[in-house]
Amino acid sequence: MTVDTRISTQKRWVVREAPDAVLAGAWPALIGTLLAHRGVRTEAEARAFFDGETPPSTPPLPDLEPAVERLARACRSGETVAVFGDFDVDGITSAVLLTEGLASLGARPIPYLPHRVDEGYGLNTDAIDSLRALGATLLVSADCGTSSVEEIAHARRLDMGVIVLDHHKVPERLPLGALIVNPKRDDAILDEPAACGISGYVLLALHDALGRPADVARILELVALGTVCDMAPLTGENRRLVRDGLRAIARTERPGLRALIEVAGADPVRVDCETIGFALGPRLNAAGRLAHARLAFDLLTATDDESARKLAQELDALNRQRQEATVAACALAEELAEREGDAPLLMIGHADLPAGIVGLVASRLVESHCRPAVVYQQYEDESRASCRSIPAFDITKALRGCGELFVRFGGHRAAAGFTAENDKLPAIKERLLAIAAEQLAGEDLRPAITIDAELPLASLRGDEIRWLAQMAPHGIGNPEPTFLSRNVLVAERQRVGADGKHLRLKLRDGAVAWPAIAFRQDGDGIESGARVDLVYSLSADRRRSDGLELRVVDLRPAAN
Repeated sequence: MTVDTRISTQKRWVVREAPDAVLAGAWPALIGTLLAHRGVRTEAEARAFFDGETPPSTPPLPDLEPAVERLARACRSGETVAVFGDFDVDGITSAVLLTEGLASLGARPIPYLPHRVDEGYGLNTDAIDSLRALGATLLVSADCGTSSVEEIAHARRLDMGVIVLDHHKVPERLPLGALIVNPKRDDAILDEPAACGISGYVLLALHDALGRPADVARILELVALGTVCDMAPLTGENRRLVRDGLRAIARTERPGLRALIEVAGADPVRVDCETIGFALGPRLNAAGRLAHARLAFDLLTATDDESARKLAQELDALNRQRQEATVAACALAEELAEREGDAPLLMIGHADLPAGIVGLVASRLVESHCRPAVVYQQYEDESRASCRSIPAFDITKALRGCGELFVRFGGHRAAAGFTAENDKLPAIKERLLAIAAEQLAGEDLRPAITIDAELPLASLRGDEIRWLAQMAPHGIGNPEPTFLSRNVLVAERQRVGADGKHLRLKLRDGAVAWPAIAFRQDGDGIESGARVDLVYSLSADRRRSDGLELRVVDLRPAAN
């Protein structure tokens, strides 16, 4: 990559180098460049990338076959199966998939979602005891369990079989006596599915083992929800799961999903990854953040429109409360962060930072300070933290470097969490700061915007635009194509949004004019008639059912 040194130092604009070889095909040259940037090098890979609806292809997941065999026995005998999920969208959708699927195939599932504040993340012995008392002889954990050595040992002592469906990092010591279906156990699995994707694969294989047809669309719509919300890579098989899941959502028969889309003000036919990430997901997550994740579970399993509508409205109200709480918590967090100076990692906590939203607050701190952030709510004896990071820093690996100081911890490279006794917090902070200082030494921590290509705005034509639409869905591994155009005329400029924090623009390059929206862009010094350089992507125009607009990522006064 080459850094555009002419651009303001506020954010780095990084234009990707032209690939050595561009795959030729029915598409324009620009699309060939974008494919190369996304690792598509051969005609076969291109066909797979652009293929239409295809059946899911299960990767060779560790322990998949014995796990399916054990579940098949449970279904044939009508066994009581505890389904232990998590309080985020990935864990909730996984629990819904497994509960519905096992019930339809003859087992007797008992769904269980932990309370975020009272229980925290992952398996716990009290919950296992209660599920065993209800008659469960098989425990299936989804989106947790890989690190639950003691809890799974407890379940085994209660004579419970254990199956773990998870995608979190694998510790040095795995639980004994459990079947652990986790792609991170096999370094060859590159397109890591979220827990809901693993649950979907298990259900499809289970239907095959029992000779029963699966409702693939009903599975895929929830897989799409969980995969996008958990920010799993949208490459290879994951991308196909989400693409086909979005098509299933457009014609969903789930009353709860229809009600959720309606209360979010979205069009079911136009639901995309952005709709899931910024409209549907936050409402589902609000249940676990401010109340109990069971509300979201009940919505997705609702069987009639009236109850679904009431639950969707309740989640919508919780989400508004969550937004208000987040504003207040972020203000407090910024105040605390300012006291940390130039620390390479921010670690702050307070009794008034609600545990349900500390992850959101940590994300905002990463955005505003461009460094890893750990935010915790401090209780009387212990604290619960969420951690968010930057690409240059593996936060879960850092936590592992002080693992003996935690009650429990776990997560991904970019997001993690832990529970710790309060008297251990100073030592944890000291250790994390030392790790961050060593690993981030010499790193440019300014946020970088990666740009696929520089081109005149007027050069975007119908053929390119049609092919760009086929590159969706977008996410990690397949980001939205982003372009840089220079010396563009601002024909019209208007502040929009409740607080005037967004810009609605009309941009012109010669005879070509585009509508544009710039979210959270102050646009100071940029008025109608100004010339600008801008970084942008193409997006559906939410005001018109068949239109497109530019989604402005960043803009500055023209450099020439």
